[in-house]
Amino acid sequence: MFLKEFEIRWSDLDANRHLANVSYVTYAGEARLAFLLSLGLNNKKLLEMTIGPVVFNEQFFYFKEAFLGQKILVSTALSGLSKEGTFFEFEHNFYNEKGTNISRCEMIGGWLNLNSRKLTSLPLDLINQFEASFKTANYKVITSKDTRKWNKIPKDLIQ
Repeated sequence: MFLKEFEIRWSDLDANRHLANVSYVTYAGEARLAFLLSLGLNNKKLLEMTIGPVVFNEQFFYFKEAFLGQKILVSTALSGLSKEGTFFEFEHNFYNEKGTNISRCEMIGGWLNLNSRKLTSLPLDLINQFEASFKTANYKVITSKDTRKWNKIPKDLIQ
C-alpha cells in the first residue's frame, strides 16, 4: 500500500484539541498528490497534458481521535477507475503510531481538461500505470453513473 506520514501540528487541531476535519481533508489530498507523483504525474506533466484532478465527493468516517504531536500514516489505494480513465475512486485510511485505523476517506473524482473545462480521458500508458498501482480489495471498473451514486443534484436559489 502507498503510505505518507504526517506529524500533527498545532494548526491542524480544532477547538476540541484533536485533529480537525479540515486537516483530514488536507492530509487525504496531500497523500493523493504524493501517490500521483509516484506515478510520474508531477505538475510539469499535468501542465503538458493540460489536465488536473477534480474532486466530486469525499466522505469521511472517524473511528478514533488523533492529537497534537502524534504521527499518522495515510494510505492511498485506487478503488475504482473508468475504462477510459476519466473517473477515479480512491480510498485513504488513516493510521496512528500503533497501526490502528483511526479514519477512512472514500472519494471519487475525474480529470478536467484545463482548456475546455470539461472532463477528459487519460492516455493508455497512464491508465496502465493506475491499473498496476495499489488497489483496494474491492477495486472495480467505474462509470459516470458511479459519480452520481448519491443522487445529489444542484438546488439553485432562484428557480
